[in-house]
Amino acid sequence: MAVKFYTRDEVVSHNTPESCWVLYKGNVYDVTEFIQDHPGGDDLILDYGGKDVTAIMKDELEHEHSEAAYEILEEYCIGVLAPSSDNKASTTPKTTTATLNGADEDYARPDFHPSVTDLALDIKKHQFLDLRKPLIPQMMRGNFTKEFYLEQVHKPRYLPEPAQFFGHWLLEPLSKTAWWVIPVFWLPVVAYHFKVSFDSGMPLASVLSFGLGIAIWTLLEYGLHRFLFHVDDYLPDNQIAFTLHFTLHGFHHYLPMDRLRLVMPPTLNVFISYPLTRLGHALFPPVIAYGVIAGGFFGYVLYDCVHYYLHHAKVFEFHFKEMKKYHMAHHYKNFDLGYGITSKVWDYIFGTVLKYKG
Repeated sequence: MAVKFYTRDEVVSHNTPESCWVLYKGNVYDVTEFIQDHPGGDDLILDYGGKDVTAIMKDELEHEHSEAAYEILEEYCIGVLAPSSDNKASTTPKTTTATLNGADEDYARPDFHPSVTDLALDIKKHQFLDLRKPLIPQMMRGNFTKEFYLEQVHKPRYLPEPAQFFGHWLLEPLSKTAWWVIPVFWLPVVAYHFKVSFDSGMPLASVLSFGLGIAIWTLLEYGLHRFLFHVDDYLPDNQIAFTLHFTLHGFHHYLPMDRLRLVMPPTLNVFISYPLTRLGHALFPPVIAYGVIAGGFFGYVLYDCVHYYLHHAKVFEFHFKEMKKYHMAHHYKNFDLGYGITSKVWDYIFGTVLKYKG
């Protein structure tokens, strides 16, 4: 099939949020659809709209991209730069192909439209999960080795819409949670516990215990992320364990930009938090216990909102820009380090700081 060619002037003209193209090694990519979900922020892509990103994507000082980044990029290929003296490109026409998932696919056909992870190619190469179908039933029926499962689940894919999780009319909605549900659901719980503590007639103890609860949550944030969500080394080598791991956190590394499965559904959080609240009442007198629980839940609300913010927002320069880079490095560089999301404090204390370039 004939290759679709674009002149450099055509590429340069597409440099807005409504239509953003980039050049990479002589190929033309329409990345408009991906701008809002770019892990580094939409501004970084827009700064190079209509330009050649070949050098900058390899620049270690700026930000050296992971293999997953190149795989995602290839899915947006729409053609090649037309060979001409003005373009200063190769004079040998070439077929534009997608290298995602190690498969070759002609991206020059007339009906081609920029897409995301090629679903058919992904399952063809990796023989892991078919992103066109509900994922949990596939996990339950799978027969993966532990090594293969962990390799695949930590190789990020990208879809612009939520994947199918359970595929059941009742369970599927329960697996999806918009970020704003977290403060709406949990802030009344915070208010109730703090009021009970405050009404006990010891306001200073209530305030101090509230602060203690927030501090305890920061440790829980780190501990849950490291020892429960990333229990990879101690994961039993069987499909039931893989399915539980995938449901709890593996899915988030498999599809890290899924907007409706980025924060924890209240149903799952109730299951996790109930024994922790019982422990709080067992360890502290009532006035302190209610204050600590209020602070803990408040810390959790901040955590989940910040987590979503780091993935999907153009963040503030102060603190959050660094934490966004840090958390994206956890997803795309090294998932065995960098467990802090709201801060790096406990990573420093326990020696799990993730160092990265860019």
